[in-house]
Amino acid sequence: MTEKKEKRQSNCPITADPHKREEANRATAAIKGSLPDCLAHPALRALASSGINELADFSMFTESELAKMHGIGPNALVKIKTAMEEAGLSFIK
Repeated sequence: MTEKKEKRQSNCPITADPHKREEANRATAAIKGSLPDCLAHPALRALASSGINELADFSMFTESELAKMHGIGPNALVKIKTAMEEAGLSFIK
């Protein structure tokens, strides 16, 4: 007996809409080289939709604001903080 798997519904405001998803994917491709390596696509989409295009843009946010963004998990936050520290940047306090 085979059962069809239900298609998972996204609760992401970006990926739930095909047009927004395509737009986010284009924005993600444009910024990928300017941000820390190995960030997952959900994190990249969240950053692109928030206007974060390069590492220095993180300086306009508090760490708490960034952590609350949909798509930014603990792993992404560690990678971003590490890259910022290496570049001599910091979040606003």
